Amino acid sequence: MKNTIKIPKILLPKVGVDKSKWSVIACDQFTSQPNYWEQLDKFVGNAPSTLRLIFPEVYLEGADKQERIKSINANMKKYLQEGIFEEFEGFEGFVLVERITPDGQKRLGLVIAVDLEDYEYTPQNDALIKATEKTVVERLPARIEVRKGACLESPHIMMLMDDRKDRIIENLYARKEQFQLAYDFALNMGGGSIKGYKIKDCNGIIESINRLLDKDVLAEKYGSGKPILFAVGDGNHSLATAKECWNNIKKTLSRDDLDNHPARYALCELVNLHDESLEFQPIHRAVFGVGEEFVEFMKSSLAKSDGESAVKVVFGSKTYYWNVSSNASDAIADIQQLMDEYNESHKDMVIDYIHGDEHLLNVAKEKNAVAVFMPCLEKDGLFDYVVRRGVLPRKSFSMGHAEDKRYYLECRKIGEY
Repeated sequence: MKNTIKIPKILLPKVGVDKSKWSVIACDQFTSQPNYWEQLDKFVGNAPSTLRLIFPEVYLEGADKQERIKSINANMKKYLQEGIFEEFEGFEGFVLVERITPDGQKRLGLVIAVDLEDYEYTPQNDALIKATEKTVVERLPARIEVRKGACLESPHIMMLMDDRKDRIIENLYARKEQFQLAYDFALNMGGGSIKGYKIKDCNGIIESINRLLDKDVLAEKYGSGKPILFAVGDGNHSLATAKECWNNIKKTLSRDDLDNHPARYALCELVNLHDESLEFQPIHRAVFGVGEEFVEFMKSSLAKSDGESAVKVVFGSKTYYWNVSSNASDAIADIQQLMDEYNESHKDMVIDYIHGDEHLLNVAKEKNAVAVFMPCLEKDGLFDYVVRRGVLPRKSFSMGHAEDKRYYLECRKIGEY
């Protein structure tokens, strides 16, 4: 069987690098709260940090975009040349991750690399790795600009597998004392803490994961043999960016170079969908540049759908309720479709996607936005939905709150420097 999983050469910061400053949260968080990133920047200071290797999306519309991208690529080369990492080529293996979230829950993961040839983000495809939400292609160019000139990647992608019997990552964690400790530290900005263990004997793990593709297993879960190995939980657009960059690179390669080019693969953290700590949270909408007319348009349009549930909407001092379908995926699709429709004729309207009720209310209050509290998906039906119907509407769910997201930590070489 062709392997979707690649054993990567992982780069970790060497002893003496302050890992609490090295590791920072995913770039697509706190997108309407520049004060978070300003505070983080002050905390990091001049220390080596993945903050200098990413483009926080809060700054995407800034006039200094090209300067930031040049700085990111220069910092990647600088860190490699200055020997910031433990080993020049990295260690070949996986990292078993134990993340303690801010509320004290333990989430387990496994840092691996996946073959981008086995991933597609278009709806209704036969790839083994599937996107879970609609990819907004307009969001890709800025990310592609960063990655196409990059010699390093550091992922915030969280990949999901449907291991209902909790046999793979959980069994590794039960033997964690057999593995070398890679890191153990508190995460900055209230992100909890993290431990990692180096695993160098990976072939048995790959075999266990591949058994999820057995036809009998697929038929029992989804009622058909349509294959799926992983679904993208977080980082859909980052993985789509890696795919587009690889599609461009492979056009320039000989057949002999295709299999082993580092850009063919993408580093990610694999998490079991059924990990008890993994909670699906709604991703709310903060809508700027609109007023009560928008609220009433949405309310009257949604009322036609004979909704059995309601979502709360706050604008200024007023609270409204929109009737929506009791099926969360349908309700999200209806709301997003109508917002997009309204946006077509109201070009000043801007939608931001906010994690957490409190964050949403704060943003809406500070910036006079309409706060829309979106419905929450049930996680157990995710794989079945993706197999049967394809991708969900964009930003349909979040795995935990903003502070629970993956922090950049591990790196891998993907290009020349």
